[in-house]
Amino acid sequence: MNSPCPLPFLDEAEPVGPIASAEEIVAAARAGRMVILIDDVDRENEGDLVIPADAVDAATVTFMAREACGLVCVAIDGETAARLALPPMTRRATDPMRTAFTVSIEARHGVTTGISAADRARTVAVVADPASGPDDVVMPGHLFPVVAREGGLLTREGHTEAAVDLARLAGRGSAGVICEIMNADGTMARLPDLLVFARRHGLLLGTIADLVAYRREAGLP
Repeated sequence: MNSPCPLPFLDEAEPVGPIASAEEIVAAARAGRMVILIDDVDRENEGDLVIPADAVDAATVTFMAREACGLVCVAIDGETAARLALPPMTRRATDPMRTAFTVSIEARHGVTTGISAADRARTVAVVADPASGPDDVVMPGHLFPVVAREGGLLTREGHTEAAVDLARLAGRGSAGVICEIMNADGTMARLPDLLVFARRHGLLLGTIADLVAYRREAGLP
């Protein structure tokens, strides 16, 4: 079964193996393709769709919302959060993973209600644009920024840090869009469900652990 969307990040002619190497994951991100990253079984044990923010369009958001069914978020570094003057969602995070959500946002210009795929893609583009500032967004909105911990994957092995580091390793800025993958029954997709999802949609699947090792070898500051 193939995706009903004709999407540029899917390549049905390219077979998907069990687990892609970090090198393959970075190469896919460099080409602007979406990938799946899974974290440790002792952590969230979840798989997220991940793509550099500057490669996102309306078709990307549609695919995430319809096929993955999780929350579409934009992972950013602290510098981006400061540039856009994004306040934290809460002063004291009490969730076990200490996920650093900011107040939700919308692009100030070029959107309608903000929830459509095109509107959310427009908001992502504003976030990814290094020339944008506080006046280019409004709060609250329909896109959820999450701030990566300083030091990235070397300090926290989460999907937020993985998305930011992947974009940096791929030379595509320092922001990425992520969305958790759910099963049709509403439960979270685990292995081997994620392998089936990857094969069905022609996506590479890699591990955050491999990306951590790759980042160390690459010497990313």
